[in-house]
This record gives sequence, C-alpha cells and structure tokens, in this order.
Amino acid sequence: MGLFSKIVDKIFHHDKAAPSGAAPALAPTPSAAPVTPAAALTPTAPVAPAAPVDVEAVLTSMAEIEGGGGNWRTSIVDLLKLLKLDSSLEARKALADELGVHAGEAGSAEQNIALHKAVMKKLADNGGQVPESLYR
Repeated sequence: MGLFSKIVDKIFHHDKAAPSGAAPALAPTPSAAPVTPAAALTPTAPVAPAAPVDVEAVLTSMAEIEGGGGNWRTSIVDLLKLLKLDSSLEARKALADELGVHAGEAGSAEQNIALHKAVMKKLADNGGQVPESLYR
C-alpha cells in the first residue's frame, strides 16, 4: 500500500480507527469462500467513502486531540506527523513519485509545498471535501 493510500485511510476512515496498539482491520471474507488463515489476514485496501468527508474538519479535530498538530494546513511534514505516518525524506520522496510531483530538489521547501498541495488536491479528487485554499 502506498503512502497516499495510508493518508486516505487515516482521514476517510478516522472514525473507524482501532485503538492504539490494536491490530489493523482485516478484510471481510466472503461467506461463499472457505476461511483460510491467509485469507483472514489479508489487509483491506482503502476505499473512497460513500459520502464526502470534510477533510479540513477531520484534520482540525485530530490536531485538537493531539494538542496542536503543527502547521498541517501547509506543511507536508506536519500533516504526515499528525496522521502518525512516516514523514522522513525517503517517505516524502516516495510520495512525490507516487503522485508525480517533481518540483524542486527532494526535500526542498518548493517540493514540500508542491507535495502538500498535490496530496490535498488528490484527496479532493477522491471524495474528500477540501477547501481550494489548501491546494491552490
């Protein structure tokens, strides 16, 4: 699963998140198929929500719970940290490749800004309600 899929999962399914330290959600097994250990442990892929998710409200709520959330509205590093995802340079390089963001040098302010905007735009394209101010 790519980093963007993890971002989608954290935001679009935040209300279904398992308590800290709990096992991740597993894919339901169709009733017609026999249950095997391998099938029971297959993780689900993130799915766009049935109804639009207010991304700004979710992130604002998460930031309040975490006691701040840094500057997640403009910083890709703070956004990833708020979502408790890897914010390292290597992770951001992989996310940039995944989203086709090739602005500036890897890790530069120019690339980080472009990457944040691309994440917000892609969230909007995938069923999230995202104010244009977060990606324009």
